[in-house]
Amino acid sequence: MGFYESQIVPRVTNVLLGNKEFGKVRAEECEGLAGDVVEIGFGSGLNVPYLPSEVTGLWAVDPSGTAMKLAAKRIAETSIPVQSAGLDGARLDLPDDRFDCALSTMTLCTIPDVTSALDEIRRVLKPGGAYHFAEHGLSPDAKVARFQQRFNPWQMRFAGGCHLNREIADLIREAKFEIEKVRNFYLKGPKGMGYMTLGVARKS
Repeated sequence: MGFYESQIVPRVTNVLLGNKEFGKVRAEECEGLAGDVVEIGFGSGLNVPYLPSEVTGLWAVDPSGTAMKLAAKRIAETSIPVQSAGLDGARLDLPDDRFDCALSTMTLCTIPDVTSALDEIRRVLKPGGAYHFAEHGLSPDAKVARFQQRFNPWQMRFAGGCHLNREIADLIREAKFEIEKVRNFYLKGPKGMGYMTLGVARKS
């Protein structure tokens, strides 16, 4: 990982996804979380202020040391215990059937082996455990989707491997989750960058 990916991308992400507007998305996504939670793509801890009091602990998975440093203040300010749980969401060093809930925010777009990451999330969840997600991906609008496909190589280059063209709900279903609720919408700004899939899926 070069200087740009290790130092610049985490700081830019911390700013772009740390605004009040996206905070509303985080609040909706985190509603209903409880017990022990594993978060894939913890980043700079932007979800921490939105965790309900019912959460008893958070296990943070993220490859970026810079992002974890940016998260230090948020971790210090919460009463919920937060512990580092590894670097690679596609290969979790965590037991089977361990967690009550899992969480990912703008993460599935970036993980190279997204199929393995979803399989790992499912593996570490308890039977009936809930997976809360807020992810951006491929728009159903043909015009927007064409832009996403054309721009995707540039997005991956300048946004730390981020894909614009992943079909989030399909990926989650293919990982044998049952989607319990889902909401699709566009964030403010260019539609190609902000087609969102927000919801909860459950391990059957």
